[in-house]
Amino acid sequence: MANIPWITFNNGQKFPMFGLGTWKSEPGKVTEAVKDAIDIGYRHIDCAHVYGNEAEVGAGIAAKIKEGVVKREDLYITSKLWNTYHRAGAVEGALKVTLKNLGLDYLDLYLIHWPFGFKEGDEVFPTGPEGKILFSDIDYIETWKAMEALYKKGLVKSIGISNFNKEQVERLLQNAEVVPVTNQIELSPFLNQKKLSEFCRSKNITITAYSPLGSGDPKLLNDPTLKEIAAKHNKTTAQLLIKYPIQCGCICIPKSVTKSRIAENINIFDFEFSGDEMNFLNNLDKKLRTCPFTETVEHKHYPFHAEY
Repeated sequence: MANIPWITFNNGQKFPMFGLGTWKSEPGKVTEAVKDAIDIGYRHIDCAHVYGNEAEVGAGIAAKIKEGVVKREDLYITSKLWNTYHRAGAVEGALKVTLKNLGLDYLDLYLIHWPFGFKEGDEVFPTGPEGKILFSDIDYIETWKAMEALYKKGLVKSIGISNFNKEQVERLLQNAEVVPVTNQIELSPFLNQKKLSEFCRSKNITITAYSPLGSGDPKLLNDPTLKEIAAKHNKTTAQLLIKYPIQCGCICIPKSVTKSRIAENINIFDFEFSGDEMNFLNNLDKKLRTCPFTETVEHKHYPFHAEY
């Protein structure tokens, strides 16, 4: 089994620094992907209500527990509160739907997926007559208070945020009893998030890197310099891109449903970048954001107008 490093959150909970992402993993394939990942040695699985595949992820988890490959306490399962459930009274119900879908009694980590809310209802992306997403003006501070209540009840072992900018993190901390354990953000050498990462670290908030492969953007995967550095270590560019955030001290959650890729992605703990290589990688930032969620750009809490 790969020697995955661990991180200790600000609440004392330990968490694997590497996991399986399930965004855009087709429901028909994700159960098998989860089973393969657990067999290969993954112990951290990152989910979300909006991905529409939590029941299938849960089926994969249940199969491996039943086979005796893992116990529930060996696994670290993350999910995220969707934007249509930001009202304080809707948060616990949303968590319970996720727990039911996953077939679990508790989550190891629950995140507010985005700092803005959508109109409540059955539609994941509620739209008006012009096809625009209908927003809600519920403040993420209200949402966070409800997340804190879940934490205090023991329904989740840790709580955090996702896609929050510095100002939003700062404002949250001014109003929070419980400090988020992590801020899950897009991160790669072409969007290295140094300023936001350093700020979060100064507040004892870990960074979790999503889309480390730039959502498959060829600019990253086909970059000749990245290929060259990877080749020096007998690794693929994808492996370099997954190792980079981990060597920066972040959790990383690459997504795949292909068994050979799932195995390749975890095979990154037998090498380290040199100081010079890290220095070089740290200076490649091109602000390449591949998940800008531009349909929400008009929301007052849209996070990416800020410098970081």
